[in-house]
Amino acid sequence: MSLLVFGKTGQVATELRALRPDAEFLGRDLADLSDPEACAAAITARQPKAVINAAAWTAVDAAEEHEAQARIINGEAPTAMAQACAALDVPFVQISTDYVFPGGGETPWTPEDPVDPINAYGRTKRAGELGVSDAGGRFAILRTSWVFSAHGANFVKTMLRLSETRDELSVVDDQIGGPTSARSIAATCLTMVEALKTRSEVSGIYHFSGTEDTSWAGFARAIFQMSGRKVTVTAIPTADFPTPAARPLNSRLDCSGTREVFGLPRPDWRGDLSDVLQELEVSA
Repeated sequence: MSLLVFGKTGQVATELRALRPDAEFLGRDLADLSDPEACAAAITARQPKAVINAAAWTAVDAAEEHEAQARIINGEAPTAMAQACAALDVPFVQISTDYVFPGGGETPWTPEDPVDPINAYGRTKRAGELGVSDAGGRFAILRTSWVFSAHGANFVKTMLRLSETRDELSVVDDQIGGPTSARSIAATCLTMVEALKTRSEVSGIYHFSGTEDTSWAGFARAIFQMSGRKVTVTAIPTADFPTPAARPLNSRLDCSGTREVFGLPRPDWRGDLSDVLQELEVSA
């Protein structure tokens, strides 16, 4: 077996299945991330040439009440996976998040900047980062932001659904980041896997997000414009849209290291959005 992927129906896993149909994909029925030892055993039993973890606890607000469970899935499971990969000396790629940062200021976060998560989800993902880094194998941790695709639950699909019954929406305008397509993330994970096979020295943490940076309100306006939906977007501050989990205001990511090491520039999220809308058959 050349490639083993944890995850089967999530946004990135779905795109990986389209790009690498020859890989083996483990859903919850075959690999439950709430059982880290079983995840490690799945790797040992299959002896893959590389592993990508595209599964995670992604319910940000729910993690506030279920942090212990989220920590097992986002922290202990990828740690066990990375340890199993290190024992086999095969590459392991873990997807992480901009939510490991506190979200202050306006400067893009570099991989070297101090982390300080402001919500439970960010804390559990950081636990995974530390475990993967400490496992001692060939690894890449890919921090990304604002993931969207034609699959699963995401901001693009939510905006389109709301536009079916609403002609005006209030959307947060003071959270800034780079929308990133799941397809671009999947392709990046595959590039990293191939590089790690022959260049263990590139192991580390990398950032990857779409360009240019925008707000959720700006993203929403682009969705409606490109889909031909006549919806007025009213910009509001985060304070006017309270959620159980605090959100960082600054989700900008410095992705220069990813370009320098792997030759991967930041993707144009507008182009990727156009592709997603066409896939959903809602483009103008």
